[in-house]
Amino acid sequence: MIGRLNTSTARIPLALPPPSPRKLSHTRTVVYSGYDREDGLWDIEAELTDVKTFGFQVPNERLFPGDEPIHGLKIRVTLDNKMVIQDIATSMDDIPHAECSGAPHNMHKLIGCTMGPGWRKVINQHVGGTDGCTHLREMLFNMATAAYQTLPSGQWLRRELANQPHPEMTQAPYFLGQCHSWAHDSPTVQRAYPMFFKPKTTESTDN
Repeated sequence: MIGRLNTSTARIPLALPPPSPRKLSHTRTVVYSGYDREDGLWDIEAELTDVKTFGFQVPNERLFPGDEPIHGLKIRVTLDNKMVIQDIATSMDDIPHAECSGAPHNMHKLIGCTMGPGWRKVINQHVGGTDGCTHLREMLFNMATAAYQTLPSGQWLRRELANQPHPEMTQAPYFLGQCHSWAHDSPTVQRAYPMFFKPKTTESTDN
């Protein structure tokens, strides 16, 4: 039934089908925020919490009470206008194991790296596997998209407020060709970036 609802062309766009009877077990909340700093830099912050509705226990560990955070993690990354990391700070307010407190010890290695294409590879090179924390990596992965939501529009606003001209775009944004709406032949690209629009070519049927 669910598969049929999700694949039907007649279904309401973007609507989930009604759920089966159920009860809440776990809530993970992840929030990303971007800040325009007075010194010209940018802060991107991520916060992750995990909360269960019941108490449970890992063998030979303490009891984790229900409705209290198992994970309460925060990351702040400071970027320049080219998305190069200037500083990084990590907070481990709630952790399930005492050893988790050592997980951020390699995060400083990301200073000087650029958030952009290849970002996941950069993360895994510096804080991958046992050199880091699974959840911190998950947060870092999407901090790049939060940064892109923050910087270009924030830079546009800075120029508008200062009555400065906007630079001419000579290179295609890296996100073109990376999703449905930003396909090179899409109406979105034709409207927003006509200089990079590439009409879909049709193969000739002539013999």
